[in-house]
Amino acid sequence: MKDQGQSSEQKAVAKSVIPWGVTIGLFLASLVLSLAGYGFRLMAGEPMSSVVSHAAKVVPFFVLGLPALIWLGSLVLNKTGKANIHARNAWTLGWLLSTVAMLSIMGVYS
Repeated sequence: MKDQGQSSEQKAVAKSVIPWGVTIGLFLASLVLSLAGYGFRLMAGEPMSSVVSHAAKVVPFFVLGLPALIWLGSLVLNKTGKANIHARNAWTLGWLLSTVAMLSIMGVYS
């Protein structure tokens, strides 16, 4: 009887369905996209202090902040028992949403 209970508990453990390459690729894409326009802004003559202060706000939010919020949401859902979300799946979704958000912002201002 105990073996059946353990096997059902083992099946309930969340597993990541996302390959590491996708996770790393989305992280790098969010990093590159968040840094993309700053070289052009410097070449256009904007002051270095203005560019750095803007980058200090935008880059951490899109690379770490938004994915961390998604991850924290997955922890809350896992604790309340309503979901079984693997942490890497949550981080990957966060970087995917971050990348899509930056691309949409870039599309509006291009």
